[in-house]
This record gives sequence, structure tokens and C-alpha cells, in this order.
Amino acid sequence: MKKNSRLLFAIITTVALTACSKDFVNTRPTNAVPDDQVFNTIDNAETAINGTWAYMFDTYFTFAVPGYKSIHLTSDAMGSDVALTTSYGFRDAYTFIEMVDNTKNRVSAYWTLLYKVIDNCNLFLSKIDNVPGDDAKRKYLKGQALTLRANSYLTLASFYQFGVNTNGNTKTAPIYLEPSNPGTQGKSKSTLIQLYQQTISDLETAIPLLGQYDRPATMKYKIDVHVAQGLLARAYLYSGQYAKATTPAVAARDGYPLMGSDDYNKGFNDISNQEWIWGQAQTPTQNVAASNFNFLDVSTPVAYYKSFKADPWFRGYFESSDVRTRLFEVSHAGHMLYKKFRFRDPGAMVADLVLMRSAEMYLIEAEAYARSGNAGKAKDALNALRTARNASPYNGNGSVTDTILLERRKELWGEGFSLSDILRTGGTVVRKPFVNFQGKDSIIPVPFPDGTIDSVHVIGHRTLALPDKSPFKPFSNYYLFSIPLSELQNNPNINN
Repeated sequence: MKKNSRLLFAIITTVALTACSKDFVNTRPTNAVPDDQVFNTIDNAETAINGTWAYMFDTYFTFAVPGYKSIHLTSDAMGSDVALTTSYGFRDAYTFIEMVDNTKNRVSAYWTLLYKVIDNCNLFLSKIDNVPGDDAKRKYLKGQALTLRANSYLTLASFYQFGVNTNGNTKTAPIYLEPSNPGTQGKSKSTLIQLYQQTISDLETAIPLLGQYDRPATMKYKIDVHVAQGLLARAYLYSGQYAKATTPAVAARDGYPLMGSDDYNKGFNDISNQEWIWGQAQTPTQNVAASNFNFLDVSTPVAYYKSFKADPWFRGYFESSDVRTRLFEVSHAGHMLYKKFRFRDPGAMVADLVLMRSAEMYLIEAEAYARSGNAGKAKDALNALRTARNASPYNGNGSVTDTILLERRKELWGEGFSLSDILRTGGTVVRKPFVNFQGKDSIIPVPFPDGTIDSVHVIGHRTLALPDKSPFKPFSNYYLFSIPLSELQNNPNINN
């Protein structure tokens, strides 16, 4: 990794950073401020955290890589339940030819973004203890920096290697804990277990620092103790420490009740939703990150690409009473639309982005109990969510763990968990054609809002095998994110 000692930050969080990704790695950007001007007061130091957050979400690497949230879109495009149209944005991820290719822009962009956030946090943490000012504010800012760094390491652990149950000692990605400078030498890969250990250490240190921070209700992009607890629950679950995952999952969702059925159908676009623990707010003047909705929103006319269609088979996992079924619709063109995500303000193309919800915490609790052998408590946590969605309670038929994993697919569709769940559980992508007995697109009668009923060729998955023509299978290297070629060339130590 090419390293430098410059702290990237936006002077005001409404600044959108739009330069090419390599500029952030190799040069000092024009909107940077010298370190001695940032770290002369606690209030100024806070701008470094705000700027790192802005860099994550407002860095527009290309139209198809609109910041950190596009990592989640890539995860879902590479999963089982998004029947992606082959025209725009994430087509090459969907077909598994992109993330395996270390020369691709998306591969480089994600690595650059995650490690720039880590480097910014390392510099912040090296300075903050000596900055004059209010000590209470210093503590929560330090907690926010530790949590941001932990989130980057958790993301690396989630997409660059298979789960710890496969081989936790597999080398995955480097760990950096000191700020870079022109003489910094690139490090070798750490193991997957070490990545999780670093993530958990950062979060366990952050949680007491964040304990007294009272986040304003309108500022859910700010990291508070609930966000850190939720990430800790994820890290414990993903690293196989199931007995430890339940407590932070319950703590994270405290004060964030599950939303009602009407709210579920409002488009997943508003940070004020009572169930959202963490999210990125957008406004008409700061809406770069909302461009992710151009792919997710399949029904609003202003959405450009509308490419994240649903696998028609996915609709069959839902009961008719389930409030989530209201979101399904077949278009005249034959695509299964899952209208979960819609622009809140289409005219201004504004929509907030969800990063963590209490529903996920119920699912983490349920899975952790199931994998720990406590089926009763697993059932209770799962049914709390299913009841809120007006779905039949799980009654013990079939594997509780498999039922929970399916519920994750149903509840968290489009939120970025598809590929990471496949990798951590040793699962496989499952795609089958939606065809009739003649092998053609199935023709079904579809009622439309204007009262007409038409016979429609319903379109399902178009990529049904891996690029080498082999069937989808567990532990395929096509599922893993690659380390970019530039990193391999510039860091001779990475594979030591």
C-alpha cells in the first residue's frame, strides 16, 4: 500500500469529494488542512472525524462506485436473490468476473477506501490524547475513531476471506495501527482471526468511551454506543464467538423498536425510522451517497438504472400475510420488482442510507443462540421479528439455523449481507432459471394497477454458473474480493 501522512477531511461535511481514488492515496488533496491546524482544539479535531465519514460516503470513484455503501451493493449483486439486469453498474460483479480481477477499478477503489479510513483513524488516535479541550468530548471522539477503524477491519474480514470455521489462520489483509509517513513500509497480511481480534479490541475499547455520548436523534450518522455494540455483535457472530454475540446485540437495539408494517413500506429511505440504529442522512445539497438508490430503486421514474431486480423465486419465500409481500410487483417487461428502496424525495433524488437496524440485532441474537445450542432462545428472538412482520412464528419444523439464515435473506435484502453471509457460513450462491417446462421464461398472468391482467414472461437470473462454466459451489475463489494489483506491486511484504 502506498502510504502518506496526510489527513483527508472535509472542512464542512457538506463538501463532496469527487477526485479519482489514486489522488487520495498519493497526494495531498486541495481541501486538506495541515495537521497542526486540525489538532489544536477538540472542536477542530472533530472535523477530522466528520471528514473521514464524508470521504467514506461522498467519494465518487465512478458512477458505479459511489462510496462505501456500494460495497454493500456488490455483496448483494454477487448473492442469490438479486436478479441483476445486465446493463448497468454491477453487471460484472453479478457475473463474477470483476472482483476476482485485481486490475479492476472497483477492486482498487474498495481497498483504497478502507485503508484510507484506517489511516485517517490511526492519525487521529495518535494525536487526540494531546489535544487541549473538553475531556468528555475527547473520549467520545476517540471512541468514534476506534469504531470507524473497527468497521473497516470488519469489512476486510467479511469479504476478503472465507469464514473462521474454514481456516481462521488464513492470511487475509494487513493490519496498520500507526499513521503512515513517506517512509512507512507495507506490512504482510494478518490472519483472519487477527483481523477479528483487532476489530473486537477496538470496539471493546470504544464502548466505554462512548457511554456518556448522547447522540442527537437527527444525527444517526454519528457513532454512539449502540453503533459500537451492534458492530461488536456482528464481529462476535462472524468470528464464531457465539456466546458473546447475544449481549451486545440486545444492548445495541435498546431504544430502537421494530418498525410497524406501514413504515416497512415507505421505501427504506428515512433516517428517522425508529428501527434504524445507524445510517447516512442525505439532503438536496448533499446527496452523492443517495446515488446508490439509482440501482436499488426499481420503481421510481427518476432512478437511472433500476438494475437490482429480485429473483422471482425469492418472492416464494414469503407468506401472503407477511407485510414484506406488499413490496413485490411484476413489471410489464417481466422483471420481479422488490420495491423496498425508493427515493424519499424523487425531485431532489434524496434518500437516506441504512447501515444498521434493530431487525439485524434480533437475527444476530437468534443465530448466536442457535449455534450455541440454545434453540429455545433462538426461536424467541426469531419470532419477535417474524411477528413484527406478520409472518407465522417458527414452530420448530426444520433446522432453526437454516430458518434464521433464510430470514436474514428475506429481511436484509439489499442491505449488503448476501455475499458476506455466504462467505462466513461456507454457503454457496444458489441461482436457478425461472422457466416453464419448455425451458423458456415462465409466462404468468399478472394484475396491474390499472386493472388489466396480462400474460407476462417473467425474467429470472441470467447468470447461472461461474465464469469457468462450473456450477456454483461453496468456497469458490470467485466469491472473494481481490487485493488490487497496485497493492501487490507497491507492497513487497504483503505475502511474506
